[in-house]
Amino acid sequence: MLRAIFKVLDNLESIICQLLLVSFVILLFAQIVLRNLFSYSLPWGDELATYAFVWFAYLGAVYATKMSAHNRVTFQFKFLPRWVESLCAVLTDLIWIGFNAVFIYLSYDFVFNKMNAFWKSQTLGIPMKYFYLILPIAFVAMTLRILQNNYLKFVRKVDLVDPDSQEVEQMKSANDATGDGPQPREQ
Repeated sequence: MLRAIFKVLDNLESIICQLLLVSFVILLFAQIVLRNLFSYSLPWGDELATYAFVWFAYLGAVYATKMSAHNRVTFQFKFLPRWVESLCAVLTDLIWIGFNAVFIYLSYDFVFNKMNAFWKSQTLGIPMKYFYLILPIAFVAMTLRILQNNYLKFVRKVDLVDPDSQEVEQMKSANDATGDGPQPREQ
């Protein structure tokens, strides 16, 4: 049941991120073409592209959390026992969850209690509440992804590998196999 929910969320995150990326790139491209060729622009184009980009950035942060791809300084753990690395990882994730909890509270309070219902976007005329809704959504989703990653790592014993470091390792092994990597200098 839980796997099915996370599979749906995975697909939904991916599809929404792709749609947002495509939409703001197409909107900005259309704006450039319209301005340069026809001396005209869509009055709402820049605003919608900006909001699509903001939503894309926040959902991209959620996706990076899911992939365990956020920047972390982990070099120092190579010199310490494995349990210290695990303890520090849990501690930093707890701090991250605490930050998210504060931000969820503040953003929820802002969007649903403090934001004036009459605040609307300038050219689209849509209530700003809908654009700011990404804040509590993203931080709740990030918190769920942190919990999911810790469950996978510590309960299910799955080795989560940052996709960038995994790609670097694949490139190294491919270079070693073909002999294209850096060669030692001869004296």
